Amino acid sequence: MTRTEAYLALNLIPQVGPVRIRRLLQTFGTPERVLTAKASEIVQVDGFGMTQAEAIAGWESQVHLDKEMAKIHERGLTLLTQEDELYPPLLKQIYDAPILLYVWGQLQKRDHQAIGVVGSRHATLYGMNATKKMSFQIAYAGYTVISGLARGIDTAAHEAALAAKGRTVAVIGSGIGKLYPPENMALAQRISENGAVISEYPVDRIADRQTFPYRNRIVAGWGSGLLVVEAPVKSGSLITAQQATEQGRTVYAVPGPIDKPTSAGCNRLIQQGAKLVMDGADVLDDLMTLFPTAPIAPKVEAPPPAVNLTLDEQILFGAMTTEELHIDELTALSGLAPGTVNVNLMRLEMKRLIRALPGRRYVRVN
Repeated sequence: MTRTEAYLALNLIPQVGPVRIRRLLQTFGTPERVLTAKASEIVQVDGFGMTQAEAIAGWESQVHLDKEMAKIHERGLTLLTQEDELYPPLLKQIYDAPILLYVWGQLQKRDHQAIGVVGSRHATLYGMNATKKMSFQIAYAGYTVISGLARGIDTAAHEAALAAKGRTVAVIGSGIGKLYPPENMALAQRISENGAVISEYPVDRIADRQTFPYRNRIVAGWGSGLLVVEAPVKSGSLITAQQATEQGRTVYAVPGPIDKPTSAGCNRLIQQGAKLVMDGADVLDDLMTLFPTAPIAPKVEAPPPAVNLTLDEQILFGAMTTEELHIDELTALSGLAPGTVNVNLMRLEMKRLIRALPGRRYVRVN
């Protein structure tokens, strides 16, 4: 058994979370030693009764390690433990840091420089536009956008980061084999090619009411700060913001109309001390103050400064290169609706920033 497989076995033992596993590791030193410990030894560890001790000592009767490893290999996943250099150092510092993460895609060291983005699943047009704008700017500046792949704000954050040709990581509340919501499977595939989809749960674990709020601590703790774009007073996003505060992260909030329940949560966060932001530059400027060494932005050609572009035009133009792209590719890369893409391609062509080619293909003008 390898060290990683030993961590996986510990992670698969029912009713034993990361806090208790950490106590066991502090006592026995290695995951291999934990797995060979007797119940009489385990019960001496603070927080363990005989029932739990016997469950851990008899882990082989509950954990199907070979089956789980087969699922991991079949899907081309990798496993990340706290001993790996790609494990986010800030995440490792939180009280209940995941012992192990399943990774679909490829993490990079630059993903340690990250900002979480959360908000309502039932987002308004205002919230979606604000998310696209800020997430695009944050990703374009070289920071990885961390979000939860949920409907609404999460989806907009991931799509905007991809449109900026930046990095994004989706932390999901299910096993990767039971991805939720299922309609975001195509988006998850794109994320896996430009970042990673992450879960701490076994491959076939189905999401439930408990897994979602628990995964939010990872979104909150991964990076240097958390951006809340749109949230009602009672929402999972405010719980995530509270977790971020407890973890010592900076919380940023986008203000909204005072008569809109969808913005009441963000406005309340600002009252309580969250930093009011109206643009991605506000977040970036604050990060530069806190961390003067900024990440390196990806090489993406920007439009001429003299040309004024709408948000959708910026996102679409940012998705383009000097290579020919079909309109379907541009739709996928930008995350915009097909009708929106059609309209904004015409506008960009009229501004002489792009050129239309035969076969519904487009290219930037040199």
